[in-house]
Amino acid sequence: MINDKKVLFSGMQATGNLTIGNYLGALKNWITLSDEYECFYSVVDMHSITVRQNPAELRKRARKLLQIYIAAGLDPEKNCIYYQSHVSGHAELAWILNCFTYMGELNRMTQFKDKSAKHADNINAGLFTYPVLMAADILLYQADVVPVGIDQMQHLELTRDLAERFNNIYGDVFTVPEAYIGKVGAKIMSLQDPSKKMSKSDENPNASIYLMDDADTVARKCKRAVTDSEGVILYRDEQPGVKNLLDIYRACTGKSVEEVLKEFEGQGYGVLKTAVTESVNSVLQPLQARVAELEKDKGYVDSIIKNNAEKAQYYSNKTLRKVQKKIGFPERIR
Repeated sequence: MINDKKVLFSGMQATGNLTIGNYLGALKNWITLSDEYECFYSVVDMHSITVRQNPAELRKRARKLLQIYIAAGLDPEKNCIYYQSHVSGHAELAWILNCFTYMGELNRMTQFKDKSAKHADNINAGLFTYPVLMAADILLYQADVVPVGIDQMQHLELTRDLAERFNNIYGDVFTVPEAYIGKVGAKIMSLQDPSKKMSKSDENPNASIYLMDDADTVARKCKRAVTDSEGVILYRDEQPGVKNLLDIYRACTGKSVEEVLKEFEGQGYGVLKTAVTESVNSVLQPLQARVAELEKDKGYVDSIIKNNAEKAQYYSNKTLRKVQKKIGFPERIR
């Protein structure tokens, strides 16, 4: 607990291009959490290298992601927004936790199996121990809560197990984190296959709306979005494409299901797609304009990177030094 507030940790990978789904499902909600929690929002660039990256591209994407955090409305004075790779404690604690993690636990991780299938030519140890680094990310800041999607719940359960295992041996060292259960962000599905989530790594460029897409690109993608042959706008699972468009529209406008159904009653899919286009662009254009401002203000962004790395290092060191002492590492001579 910091400043009498509970601590919240979350982060996004500096790979691919963020989608409107990432914004509406997660990033938008982060902004509302900073009043209630002491928030650490990381650009998790260390996680990114389990898959081979172009170094120049990774640096560029990491900086862009940090700028998007700020442009979306996260106050860097109020929230600790930092690069994971700038805080050595993540790697140091991950190694220690590796020594408390059982092979059988990591073998059960479904994400490892999924990613191994996608990257069969590069099944590296980092991919296998990825959940331990994620546990270190969370435990390093004594996070009370972690907003996670269903795909990350298994990793959070491992984090809780590791915290409890360590505490049982060495006493009360780690806060055992809980999943953040609050206002659920919109779950945005693929525009081309509404049975699966919109993804920043989708091979079909028309399946996802990216945060940096211009207005014409957004219009084109919405126009090509999959609907059905029923020709009626209802909010039901039997019409997943229409339901997804309504979800995007609702999340962008703040309207309820009842309000949007009334608005589009008797209308065709073309009218719906035009309205979705306009609502998405009304969200993206201010964000893109703010990113453009930040790109020009190098000194300001650099100061945020430096100051927040120092803040993250300070809080992470408090945990790390305690852990190192508990397990018997020699004291550092100052």
